[in-house]
Amino acid sequence: MFAEIFWSAILSAVATVAGSAWIDKLYDACKELTFPDEIASRSKFRRPILFCALTVLNCVVLTATDVPEKLFLLTATFLLMLMTVTDFEQYMLFDAMTAPLALLGAAFVWQTGLSVQEHLTAAIIGGGIFFGLAFLSKGALGGGDVKLIAALGLWLGYQKLLHVVLLGAVSGGLAAVLMILLKQKDRSSYFAYGPYFALAAIYVLLCD
Repeated sequence: MFAEIFWSAILSAVATVAGSAWIDKLYDACKELTFPDEIASRSKFRRPILFCALTVLNCVVLTATDVPEKLFLLTATFLLMLMTVTDFEQYMLFDAMTAPLALLGAAFVWQTGLSVQEHLTAAIIGGGIFFGLAFLSKGALGGGDVKLIAALGLWLGYQKLLHVVLLGAVSGGLAAVLMILLKQKDRSSYFAYGPYFALAAIYVLLCD
């Protein structure tokens, strides 16, 4: 167990530095950031939080999964945590992270012998439903959320994707209500739902 914790911490330290640098590079190249003048203040605790979260998640993966799945799940949790960070900080989910997540999901399905048809159907239907919701919500859900759900459909299939959507919607809704009650936001404020779907996906991938 000590060895797993040690290597999880080492891997997480490297991933935190590399991931944070990648995020900063994406921010520098993006002209549509929601808070371009608040990058430093909104990312002040990014590295310690990311390191602690990745250490716990990597330890779970290294101790609880078979060898062929480890690299897939380590990479998926890394990408999902980075997407959680960018959506919390700037209300943005970058294609540069979503696309590799989707490709990795397709490779995972092929490698593990899961039903390609089921997972592809989940991606198409899930993405399609969220596309409709994004259109109807007039900005409450964005294109990044649609692509995230489609990518998660490739990973999870329709049944587990439904679990993610329900967990993400409930936890995100509760967080939104709490922020309104604490007067951190009002009813007209934009709210990032992506992190709650991403964190729900990590839970389902590792625990469901």
